[in-house]
Amino acid sequence: MKKIVIFGVGLIGGSVALALKKAKQTNAMLQIVGLARTSTSLQAALDLGVIDVASSDIAIALKEADLVLIAAPVAQTAAILQAIKPHLNAHTIITDAGSTKADVLRCAEEILGAQFKQFIGGHPIAGAEKSGVTAAKADLYLNKNVVLTPTPETSQQAILAATQLWQACGANVSEMPAETHDSIFAAVSHLPHLLAFALVDDIAKRPNAAQLFGFAASGFRDFTRIAGSHPEMWRDISLANKNALLSELTAYQAELATVKKLLENEDGAGLQALFEHASVTRNAWALANPTKVEI
Repeated sequence: MKKIVIFGVGLIGGSVALALKKAKQTNAMLQIVGLARTSTSLQAALDLGVIDVASSDIAIALKEADLVLIAAPVAQTAAILQAIKPHLNAHTIITDAGSTKADVLRCAEEILGAQFKQFIGGHPIAGAEKSGVTAAKADLYLNKNVVLTPTPETSQQAILAATQLWQACGANVSEMPAETHDSIFAAVSHLPHLLAFALVDDIAKRPNAAQLFGFAASGFRDFTRIAGSHPEMWRDISLANKNALLSELTAYQAELATVKKLLENEDGAGLQALFEHASVTRNAWALANPTKVEI
């Protein structure tokens, strides 16, 4: 590739750019062009050396582009696809970095039409509670998982290009259907974020919130770390994956009801059995996955 265009040069898109720049010795001709909603963030990306070119003209940015990466909140995907469609070359590959996939694929198929074969959904399983280009780092994807969600219409060139993009960032790439992806991440990523946001919101609304936060320690900090994540992004993710997330919320409410019943009955043995099962499972997962970051 000689030219990659990134829509959204915050944490996710900016980290891709930095990772590619770090690996640039394998492709000295590569040019990274950035586009963003605000000129401030685009200028910051340019000043920090995250991108090579800052552009506000989509037609110029996409001229002879080999690959377009949409690294913006998922609710912006439709508008971006509409904007780039008239300027796509026959060989330009389009991919994204959104945390939901079925909705993105439906949107891409509807908007791109015959060019849908050039699109492949992607989701890097890496992130942080901080956002913006100043949070971007070259090693964000190192040894992290990236899921691609090709369809029967996806060209082999698109699969290969997206795979090589993420491998150049140091990631491990796998493939699965979009519906499977959304079901999995509703359980292990989207639900935990909802729970963290809800707990902090609950505490913050109480009359003695200052006192409660004053005594909160490492357990509260660890559990609620992800409540510091980008609110707009997680609003979009929650709505986009609504059905799977509602199913997970129902299952979690059933588990809470079980815990509540055990407490009401003062069932110490039942509580200990539940805690032991959770503790053993969590520790085994942590041991097998020491560097996992789900976002």
